[in-house]
Amino acid sequence: MRRIWIAAAALLLGGCGIAESGVSDEGPAPTGVAPGTTLYFVDGDGELRATLRDTGRLGTIGEAMALLLWGPGDSGLDTGIAVVSSSKVEVTVGEQEIELRVPLSAEEVSPLGVDQIVCTALAAHVQSGGSPEATVRIHFTLGEPGSDAPRTCPLIG
Repeated sequence: MRRIWIAAAALLLGGCGIAESGVSDEGPAPTGVAPGTTLYFVDGDGELRATLRDTGRLGTIGEAMALLLWGPGDSGLDTGIAVVSSSKVEVTVGEQEIELRVPLSAEEVSPLGVDQIVCTALAAHVQSGGSPEATVRIHFTLGEPGSDAPRTCPLIG
């Protein structure tokens, strides 16, 4: 019995056999619960600016698009997207591409407004664990189809 106690004590004092590890620089950062959704609006200098809309959770790409289309509220920021009566955006997420069908015509969205849509969609995608290398394709449902080329956000990547 004495040998068993000695062996148990030796194991406890010897540690568990797992070596310390240093900081690893592999893989994406962890994702999880977020205090809100990141939306992109236009500041007074005409530049895109990330803004956190406090919703208590991250939400989906579709929810982020709805918040974006509702506008900047009283934040002091502006938008390059016309006011719409419907904020429902159809979202299809593929392996490396997000397709959005927005309730707007191409004429109702400035080039900076297109960047707002793309950056907001990519921010929601990346924050929920998606690839920052993904592209966004916007399909306008009203008027002329405009360009539906795949796009990236100039601020994410």
